[in-house]
Amino acid sequence: MVEAVTVELPNAASAIALAGEREENLKILARQTGATLVLHGLALRISGTDPQIELATRLVKALEAVWGRGTVISGVDILTARHALDTKQQDELHELRQDVLARTRRGEDIRAKTLQQRQYIQAVRTHDLTFCIGPAGTGKTFLAAVLAVQAVLANQYERLILTRPAVEAGEKLGFLPGDLQQKIDPYLRPLYDALYEFIDPEKIPSLMERGVIEVAPIAYMRGRTLNNAFVILDEAQNTTPAQMKMILTRLGFRSRMVVTGDLTQTDLPQYQSSGLAIAQKILQPVEGVAFCHLSKADVVRHPLVQRIVAAYEQHEQP
Repeated sequence: MVEAVTVELPNAASAIALAGEREENLKILARQTGATLVLHGLALRISGTDPQIELATRLVKALEAVWGRGTVISGVDILTARHALDTKQQDELHELRQDVLARTRRGEDIRAKTLQQRQYIQAVRTHDLTFCIGPAGTGKTFLAAVLAVQAVLANQYERLILTRPAVEAGEKLGFLPGDLQQKIDPYLRPLYDALYEFIDPEKIPSLMERGVIEVAPIAYMRGRTLNNAFVILDEAQNTTPAQMKMILTRLGFRSRMVVTGDLTQTDLPQYQSSGLAIAQKILQPVEGVAFCHLSKADVVRHPLVQRIVAAYEQHEQP
């Protein structure tokens, strides 16, 4: 039997926040629940079968803490709320929204967008070595950089070390023009982008000169011991097993390391095994090492990115 219920929204700002641009959020809610959602002014009409209406209403109510204050919800918010309802993790959903990691230079609050992202953050906070594996756009590097910058600014660590393999140049950067920093900048740009959210770009050269922030390709880590440092190894799927072992054994006293990568985007030659894949097999049972896996449901970039990841996953299935 097809029924309908009406949810009265408090004001225009909340209606706009709930509906989203071109009512995209209502379309997502419809796809997630099977119900039909139509907004007339401040009245949201939900129609469908009883189970569809109940699920859609619960989902709208679960998101009220966001849209109710005029903050636009996203597709990721809807999917996370749906997952929380399905797995009875409403309390965790509330905690996720309360846990503000940091505030950008523009005054924007940074927090986990999904339950899996929050588990990743908790793992980094409680483990000296954390691996995070997942597709593009899931916030692997950005969240690690947020935690690292906050820890260094709070004097929990003396320095922040950002590194990644420069696979495109085969780790041999000599043929590129400029000094070392100019040679490696193209490969480390994503890490800089995260830093710029929290530190005035004009201050970063000074911090680098003083050694508070170090950005370098993985080849320059050999032979060092990284004490009292927060280390982020990005694009780890492009390390060789030898490189991975080398960087992991650089970890010194009072240090923390986060290793991020996407095993579906390995740029190594076909005959070369990924150091990240090998590390996952070897270190999974090791005490003190955390492994976090993010999926397309955790993609927090443009909504199209999530659909692109899903399409590639489907195409690559045997």
